[in-house]
Amino acid sequence: VDHETGMLIDPPNLQGLHHTPLRQKLVDRLNIPVVLEHDAKAAGLGDYYFGAGRGARSMIYVVVGTGVGAALIVDGAVYRGAHNSAGEIGHTTIDRNGERCGCGSRGCVETYMSGPWLARRYARLHAPEMAATQLLTGGDVARLAAEGDAAALQVFQDAGDALGAAVATMAMMLDVDLYVIGGSVAKAGDLLLGPARRGVPKYSFRSVGTRVRIVPTALGDDGPILGCAWLARQAAA
Repeated sequence: VDHETGMLIDPPNLQGLHHTPLRQKLVDRLNIPVVLEHDAKAAGLGDYYFGAGRGARSMIYVVVGTGVGAALIVDGAVYRGAHNSAGEIGHTTIDRNGERCGCGSRGCVETYMSGPWLARRYARLHAPEMAATQLLTGGDVARLAAEGDAAALQVFQDAGDALGAAVATMAMMLDVDLYVIGGSVAKAGDLLLGPARRGVPKYSFRSVGTRVRIVPTALGDDGPILGCAWLARQAAA
């Protein structure tokens, strides 16, 4: 997302909307000012100002849902990078020989924990002959794991460990201690966050890993809405 021009540039999970002037289309349709923001950044701002990040100097919000992304809030400001693409942790590689991701790379963080990938991994473990993974959703896998299904528990163990590796990497690079996890898959709670917390010390210096806190969003599905409301208020000020 280019938040300044209002363009969708290269959304890997939104086929057909590449290089779309979405903000202008909304302005034309609604006849009101519009601010366009990346979903993870909007949700991160919501939790930073109104939820689990209140009072923190810096935090990183990780959204785990249909895709995986992050918002870096450092010293109270969103860190965007040169092209507003900072935070794409879901498309960093943790296994060079891993699964082919929708972005074209292999072994991305997203291939371990996004909803569609949870379903795909479960189908392969539980019934390798099942090719029709559309019969399952990430929510189904979470429900099965909560019920004690061994294959589903293994899928979430792997997902949480991958999340722990991603968090540890960000902690080592950015020296940020607080990680707020949101999105539909994060509703699985400790099925995902437990292995993530155990994984961080394996993939970082002890002096870094012992400071890291991984907590669920305090706002549920309201985080992106509240973050957008904050952005709108700033734009109208």
